[in-house]
Amino acid sequence: MAPPPLLSMSGITKSFPGVRALAGVDLDVQAGEVHCLLGQNGAGKSTLIKTLAGAHQPDGGTIHWRGEPVSLRSPIAAMRLGIATIYQDFDLVEHLPVAENVYLGHEPTAAGFVVRGRAARAATARLLKRLGHPEIDPSQPVGELSAAQQQIVSMARALSHEVRLIVMDEPSAALDPDEVDNLFRIVDSLTADGVAVVYISHRLEEIRRIGDRVTVLKDGRSVAGGLPAKSTPTHEIVALMTGRQVEQVFPDRPASDAGGAPVLEVHGLSRQGEFATLDLQVRPGEIVGLAGLVGSGRSEILETIYGARKPTAGHIVVDGHKVRPGSVRAAVRAGLGLAPEERKAQALLMLESVTRNVSVSSLSRFSRGGWIDRRAEREAAHAATRELSLRPDNPAVPVRTLSGGNQQKAVLGRWLLRGCRVLLLDEPTRGVDVGARAELYAVIRRLADEGLAVLLVSSEVPEVLGLADRVLVLREGRVVHTAPAVELDEHRVLDLVMQASPEAAEDSPVAHEGSLAS
Repeated sequence: MAPPPLLSMSGITKSFPGVRALAGVDLDVQAGEVHCLLGQNGAGKSTLIKTLAGAHQPDGGTIHWRGEPVSLRSPIAAMRLGIATIYQDFDLVEHLPVAENVYLGHEPTAAGFVVRGRAARAATARLLKRLGHPEIDPSQPVGELSAAQQQIVSMARALSHEVRLIVMDEPSAALDPDEVDNLFRIVDSLTADGVAVVYISHRLEEIRRIGDRVTVLKDGRSVAGGLPAKSTPTHEIVALMTGRQVEQVFPDRPASDAGGAPVLEVHGLSRQGEFATLDLQVRPGEIVGLAGLVGSGRSEILETIYGARKPTAGHIVVDGHKVRPGSVRAAVRAGLGLAPEERKAQALLMLESVTRNVSVSSLSRFSRGGWIDRRAEREAAHAATRELSLRPDNPAVPVRTLSGGNQQKAVLGRWLLRGCRVLLLDEPTRGVDVGARAELYAVIRRLADEGLAVLLVSSEVPEVLGLADRVLVLREGRVVHTAPAVELDEHRVLDLVMQASPEAAEDSPVAHEGSLAS
């Protein structure tokens, strides 16, 4: 007789005021397998894993652990059973050292006393070595680590318990290809030890590489379970997730190149230790993409153009006028708008309504004698969100209740209402499912077609090549190649960003000063 699954969730339901998040979900996970959980934003994945983590209590259904019924009343109860969750937004304390984060809440003890210092650091060092990262210093504050290193710390914290199942929510979202390979090596090592992994990702190509079986959620229900990860056709998975076939992801490019005077001009821009001298132009109706690995300077370039970082040298021009460097206010007044990588932490007011999130950069428009005309604010925000097909079509709802794709539309709506001239997009589809991505791509292309200049950063090379008209390839803070997107492919870009080829050196802005302006 076959042993029972390590985890079995059956008929799980969960409702919040006005929302039925889970309407009957079944999930079973075997020891030592990678079980991939897929679904669009809003399908119920986050609610399900929070239920599994003990953060939410189900309204109905049953949970069995090793064949026995259990009630996960709290995250501590889940952890004591051996269930750990690593969220996409790391729940680490940035000012505390690595070792204290790893053992936070269950510090090592000896003779009844909590042992900090040497014992915690030694135990943490052993865990980091097991995870293939002995170079991480247990004494270093977590806030000084890269996103990839912080993820390793989160894994070490999970392994500091007697964990038998780890839930990984979008673990590769902020990683470059080498770091993804290391992540998969760690997952292989864990499953070889009998640890089960529930793996959540919007990158379907990863499912082929790492997954054993797949469960698909749609509208709070499990619409498929136990599908073989490596052999189930992609179109079948997409159809299950969306309820339709997504035939074409990227919209058609314009028939002719963008013309007219440049809207955005960057002249000799640099920041010491982050990126070298940069020259670029973006014309109205043009989408320019920056491709490169994490740490190549992509996001730093966007934030410097936006005024969130002060450049070491160089200047920025919008519509023929210089923009005061290092000033977000001056950048916004000049017509620049930024949709940052971390939209929840850096862009959105999560407890506020969609209306307030969309109008926050344009409140002066609705000011009447020192008072805000709330009706005019609501109507203008509603018009902007309706143009972007934001769902639900109700700007009064809290923005935190929206799916990732619709939260991103709220950020875009802010700049649409503001009437910005240049839109800076940093990882615009991070954490967004395949169906919502197609909608966002269509929105971005339509905004460009209406005359907006767009500068785009993405970790996903196919996204840059599919959406941009022209691409600048970055390596270690330098532009090593620039070309129309149609003249590049994914292999060529990866070759450029991952090795210093002679051609890359010849194309660098150090070798040809100003060669990137076009």
